[in-house]
Amino acid sequence: MAAHQFAVATAVLSCLLALATFASCNTEGDILYKQRLAWKDPNNVLQSWDPTLVDPCTWFHVTCNNDNSVIRVDLGNAGISGPLIPDLGGLQNLQYLKLNDNMLSGMVPLEVLSLLISGNLTEINIAENDLTGTVRSSGFRVTAIIQDKLKNA
Repeated sequence: MAAHQFAVATAVLSCLLALATFASCNTEGDILYKQRLAWKDPNNVLQSWDPTLVDPCTWFHVTCNNDNSVIRVDLGNAGISGPLIPDLGGLQNLQYLKLNDNMLSGMVPLEVLSLLISGNLTEINIAENDLTGTVRSSGFRVTAIIQDKLKNA
């Protein structure tokens, strides 16, 4: 009887551990899906961004490294509109963010700009959008990296 209870308890703990591992593996997918919800996507370019997948590495417009971590998001001229969410700053391994020629609005969150300072994000292209504010007010030295024509610059 004790051996059976031990086996059941072990099986339950194994399942819980597997679920916890699955949940932690999809953090980047959760961030990108949350961004998808904040955007209007009339051309359905983000239809493959499915939060039920283990990671976003199979999504269109997303590239991952060998560790299945997001390193690139390519959404230039995709017809999307809406704001950038601060959560994008949680994509700690992001190296390249291409969002030019869309209808993005609002300000670039400081959390996103902080990825430039961390050194991982080496290129961000947000040109030809409806973004407001100035990058200079963030205090970050990114003028050579960010390619944009902010309307209030």
